[in-house]
Amino acid sequence: MLGSLLRQVVSEMGEVPGEIAQAYEDHKKVIDGRGLQLADIVRMLQTTVSEKPTFICIDALDECIARYRIKLLDSLNQILRRSPGTRLFITGRPHIRAEVGNRLSGRVATLRITPPRDDIISYLRSRLDEDTTPDAMDSGLKADILRKIPDDISEM
Repeated sequence: MLGSLLRQVVSEMGEVPGEIAQAYEDHKKVIDGRGLQLADIVRMLQTTVSEKPTFICIDALDECIARYRIKLLDSLNQILRRSPGTRLFITGRPHIRAEVGNRLSGRVATLRITPPRDDIISYLRSRLDEDTTPDAMDSGLKADILRKIPDDISEM
């Protein structure tokens, strides 16, 4: 993910910085074409994003495997410490809130977003109306879906 982020940041620059171009060339020559190591990517990101205000958006962080999420958050924390003009926008379910706060050294503002129940029901109805196998569901199951899912939707 951070390699992709580096690629995006560099693509917005007029020219690829020499350090980054050289690092990619050097790693292409390595046996099996092994990519850059995480520490190299973090260092390059710190350098490139420190030059101008940068916004990093990560959606559905809760869907990232826990061990990778920890490495990602620790890396982002390193970037933030050296790049004060960088801002993060992260979405995820509530169960990772404490982890994000701890890994980003408490520099976190949280905004709870919960869709209105009526919006959820409207969405479910539209999807049920598009069902290509309507015979697979009776009216009782449809009623259960429209009752149960809105009750179980968690905050984002």
